[in-house]
Amino acid sequence: MYIAISAQYQGGGFKGSVRNFANYLEKENEGKTPEEQEHFFNQFENSVEVEQVIQDIDGNTAKLAKEEPKFYSMVVSPAHRELRHIGNDLEKLREYTRELMKDYAESFNREPKKTVDDIKYYAKIEYERFYKETDKKIQENQAYANKIMELKKEIRQIERGEEIGSVDRLKLRIVKLEREAPHQKNGKRIVNGMKKEGHQTHIHIIVSRRDMTNSYSLSPGSKYRASETDLNGKDVKRGFNRDKFFKAAEKTFDKKFEYNRNFVESYQGKNLYAKDPKKFFAVMAGLPTTEKQVAFKLLRKSRVQIPSIPTNKAQLAFKAFMKLKRGIEKSLGSGGIEI
Repeated sequence: MYIAISAQYQGGGFKGSVRNFANYLEKENEGKTPEEQEHFFNQFENSVEVEQVIQDIDGNTAKLAKEEPKFYSMVVSPAHRELRHIGNDLEKLREYTRELMKDYAESFNREPKKTVDDIKYYAKIEYERFYKETDKKIQENQAYANKIMELKKEIRQIERGEEIGSVDRLKLRIVKLEREAPHQKNGKRIVNGMKKEGHQTHIHIIVSRRDMTNSYSLSPGSKYRASETDLNGKDVKRGFNRDKFFKAAEKTFDKKFEYNRNFVESYQGKNLYAKDPKKFFAVMAGLPTTEKQVAFKLLRKSRVQIPSIPTNKAQLAFKAFMKLKRGIEKSLGSGGIEI
């Protein structure tokens, strides 16, 4: 499970309407019949028009300063293994979103305790993702893309009579480079803008910075973790407990759908690796045989080269750990939970 929360940000500040973002989330509905379209939903409604989303979010910004975000964007991306487990069922994802937003509300350190009834949000499910310049596969294909561009430039120069050479020979070199690029899809080099393969279903959530009554602020990006402060001689709770939210996000999915989460894909495992990689590797090697096999399989699917590893913790070789360290780090990063 990958969850990312980011604040509204436009042109150097937190200004403007949610309109552009909400309209952007309508892109997958283009060319589809009303029955085929995916609509915004919230805790109680299954189909909300985009204009209603814009009106509600833009109208819920009382007392927010210009330098403060008016809303937050949350992206919830279940891993391929999680999507397969629930059959990529959109109704189950809607159910999960509504349970997740309960966890979100309960992660605010406030008195009285916050519930999902205090949160103004709208969510939308998308099916597709497209490769972009920051993707690893695009970056690793870039050297081949650059050479192909140079060859195409040479061809144009020859065709205009500016250079002398064999166009056919250059075209053959381009074909060869296209085939040699390390990342391919259906026999073609993966390029920027190409649709990603496999299940890519994910959920976008627009969350208002203000509560449902537009009376007070609820910021998941607060610099204050769950803590208390003195305000006019009174202890006041503040902050957002990120660890609590991340753990709850996994627990809710696992309990609701009876999902058996492996240590490698768990928040606990990712957190342990970030704090103590050697201990992470020792725990992984000490997992029961079946779980360990699944863990290694998950890492291999992430293109990690795994050497022969002793199963006895006392025999763990530091050299073997260092070989795995970089690959495991990349694997965890691709499926982690971030804010």
